Amino acid sequence: MTLLSIDWFFILEKILLISAVLVLSLVVAMYSTWGERKVAAWIQDRLGPNRAGPMGLLQPLADGGKLFFKEEIIPTNSNRFLFILGPSIAMLVACMTSAVIPWGDTLTIAGRTVSLQVADVNIGILFIFGVLSVGVYGIMIGGWASNNKYSLLASVRAASQIISYELPMGLALIALLMLTGTLSLKEIVEQQRHDYWNVVYQPLGFFIFLVTAFAETNRAPFDLPEAENELNGGYHLEYSSMKLGFYLFAEYINMFVSSALMATMYFGGYAFPGMDSLGVSPNLLTILGFLALFVKILVFIFFFMWVRWTVPRFRYDQLMRLGWRVMIPLALANMLITGAIVLFRQH
Repeated sequence: MTLLSIDWFFILEKILLISAVLVLSLVVAMYSTWGERKVAAWIQDRLGPNRAGPMGLLQPLADGGKLFFKEEIIPTNSNRFLFILGPSIAMLVACMTSAVIPWGDTLTIAGRTVSLQVADVNIGILFIFGVLSVGVYGIMIGGWASNNKYSLLASVRAASQIISYELPMGLALIALLMLTGTLSLKEIVEQQRHDYWNVVYQPLGFFIFLVTAFAETNRAPFDLPEAENELNGGYHLEYSSMKLGFYLFAEYINMFVSSALMATMYFGGYAFPGMDSLGVSPNLLTILGFLALFVKILVFIFFFMWVRWTVPRFRYDQLMRLGWRVMIPLALANMLITGAIVLFRQH
């Protein structure tokens, strides 16, 4: 292969798309902190951020600047390499999961077809589950490397929570895959484009996925890993500066990606009712599809925040009981019922 035979347009296309998705994830995560404060203020009848810029819109930049310039402390007896590796893994895993999400259909640019998906792999859902499983190591390594027993206990509890709720999440997706017959997120969206949204066929599966998504992203009422009054700060107790910022940013990026996944798998993704009958150009239709997906994501993010400031935190025994005694049996029942329906349709 020579340099002239390399498709440089394709490489440039993917570089720009990866950069756009990364910037979008970071900007949404950054302004989710502002949005969360505003939602909390609205629920509690307060004003929220209103000093840094109009309506407090510059508050996330002020918070980011504070984290950048804050003194960075690494405990003397900690494992320095692993102490740095922990938040790095958490941030990397959070950013990687967005690679297989279809953010829109295709654009035609200079006679070429450009897909708004970084990697259209036929095992997209398995890729996401594999990457999310690695995220547990970021929490465990961070808690262990701090050489603080409180951080270690918090990381063990956080890891057990994530593993416990990955099981019902996986079982809920098995039922969805029985209906769609594919692991490709692009194909799942295209099926919903010409049919009802999957939430119509899988309401219980969506409910299970939604609850487990709260637990996977450490959001209230499942925020035991970061419950300061119970766990003395959680697994990132010893972290400061941007290393702490990486852990906090990863949580908001995971919330954004989880919202995108739920919108993609159960609510049509970039597809919306009547999109094929609008009579507009394909490029404009793709842009409208992206905007439709983004609106769905924002609705889910608002729901995440609403629940945080409405529902009280579970005790740890309640959290584990819900996962093992309620969610897993429900997911198994949903999977068996879905299998029976699919088998009935085939015959």
